[in-house]
Amino acid sequence: MGAIASIPRPCLDWSVASRPAPGQKACGDLHLVKTLDKVTLLAVVDGLGHGSEAISVAQRAVDILDQHATDPLITLVQRCHEALARSRGAVMTLASVKMAEGTMTWLGVGNVEGWVFRAQRNVSPPHERILLRSGVVGYRLPVLRSGVLPLTSGDLLLFATDGIRAGFTEQLKLADRPANIVERALAQYFRGTDDALVLAARYIGKAHE
Repeated sequence: MGAIASIPRPCLDWSVASRPAPGQKACGDLHLVKTLDKVTLLAVVDGLGHGSEAISVAQRAVDILDQHATDPLITLVQRCHEALARSRGAVMTLASVKMAEGTMTWLGVGNVEGWVFRAQRNVSPPHERILLRSGVVGYRLPVLRSGVLPLTSGDLLLFATDGIRAGFTEQLKLADRPANIVERALAQYFRGTDDALVLAARYIGKAHE
């Protein structure tokens, strides 16, 4: 069974599920959800490969993100890049949610997928996918550009590493609790060849609402 954790936040309800590659005891795909000063940083980090080295690299990146959670996302990626130099490197997707403004800034390097699924049916497009930039943090960074999106109550943020097969969002039940979403994704779409992690977060509303 994969490790499953669920912790409510003031303006986000989120859950994460992960599973190590077959034959491994621990997963090298890690996450961080941290709220400071009405800003919540969500991060999914995939240490390249699997096993103890991948875990070590991913944990080093998560520690840096935790220590500097209120920094701009580009600065956070650059900090991780410097710290992971001469390691096997990692790929990551970060999102910073500003609670009072109802906005999210996100940035991805590598292949950790990210989506926003809109709760309101009249919003177009009904979902948006992060623009991933090719590269490896610690080895080769692309030109870093973050994107900014508005959020409304009920919107769902979803992140997944490449240990999850493509297509699982097509069967997504938007009304489900984040815990149910990540459990189902891990149970039905785990590739079985690599570490895997899925993180889902429901935006509840602005901090003052």
